[in-house]
Amino acid sequence: MRIFSYLPNPRVWKAQIAAEYAGAKLQVIGAPPPELQGWLWDFDARKLSDDEATGSSAYARASRRGFEGTLYKTDAFLEAHPFGTVPAAFSDNGRIGVFESNSILRAAARSGVSGSALYPESDPYRSSRIDSFLDAGLVFGREFQVYMLSMPEMTPELYERMAAAYEFYLNGIDQVMKSSEYLAGDELSIADIAFVCDLAQFLLERRMAEQLAAVGRRPVAANIKKDYPLAYKHLLTLSHRPIFYKYLERVVKDLPSAA
Repeated sequence: MRIFSYLPNPRVWKAQIAAEYAGAKLQVIGAPPPELQGWLWDFDARKLSDDEATGSSAYARASRRGFEGTLYKTDAFLEAHPFGTVPAAFSDNGRIGVFESNSILRAAARSGVSGSALYPESDPYRSSRIDSFLDAGLVFGREFQVYMLSMPEMTPELYERMAAAYEFYLNGIDQVMKSSEYLAGDELSIADIAFVCDLAQFLLERRMAEQLAAVGRRPVAANIKKDYPLAYKHLLTLSHRPIFYKYLERVVKDLPSAA
């Protein structure tokens, strides 16, 4: 499987971690967000020359989400990815596109020889329970994406909406961890992988404390150790396992211990 995306991207880390556990082959191509505007978005994505990156290009498209100005996307890219977003995953022949990070995560697990341990599709109830956590995480993820992007112009309404989504999601995770070592059964699954990557990304708000203080607020997760100790411990325990830490080091290395 090949993934094209802006990098680094915590949403891609989900698939990379799952691929390593599942034994799947995964290739990730991309560049920092500002540079992607000078790339050809395609299965064979590449950086365009200055002569190619012009408004007269046959691949020029008006950006709609997350970028401003002109982007360069092939017809084949848009056929595989009708919403035109990244991360964009492809089957090994480039013909089938998979979009949205949790779907890409599932594809990574399914593609590996050991993937059934992460996502046991032969067990409809356990796999559906895993899906339930992934869906709940999507709701939380959507809220924190809006929250983070709005940080320079934070409003009380945006803050309170994020706080409510955070409380709802972390309450559920903490409840599960009272009686289980993992979120969906007795062993690691893609539900745990998604949870760790999503929450680790959200906790980057701690680095924006000054911006929040300017509008009379503090980080939503300021008291996570006290308020959701089991969820926080699960995050730290998994994020420091070698495969997780390989990708998450930059966002978890300065997190305080759970003690």
